Amino acid sequence: MAKKNPHIGSSFESWLDEQGIRAEVTAAAIKAVIAHQLASEMKKKKITKQRMATLMKTSRAQVDRLLDPDNGSATIESLQRAARIVGRELRMQLV
Repeated sequence: MAKKNPHIGSSFESWLDEQGIRAEVTAAAIKAVIAHQLASEMKKKKITKQRMATLMKTSRAQVDRLLDPDNGSATIESLQRAARIVGRELRMQLV
């Protein structure tokens, strides 16, 4: 009879659920990915933060917050505007 692997336990998601932080961690991860993608597209298109702020009709400080993966204060509207400016589309869905 084969022994069970003692190193296999519950999933990471179930651990996050147990800690009560799954939604928070997921939201932070999504924000980090979007911030990275926006920064990457800005770099490809040679759009500076100042130029992005001008195109978004906002301040450079707001663009800094938008691109900061640790700052969760970005609104869906500002993320959509930023995505359009760099030629991308922000997609969200419930699963």
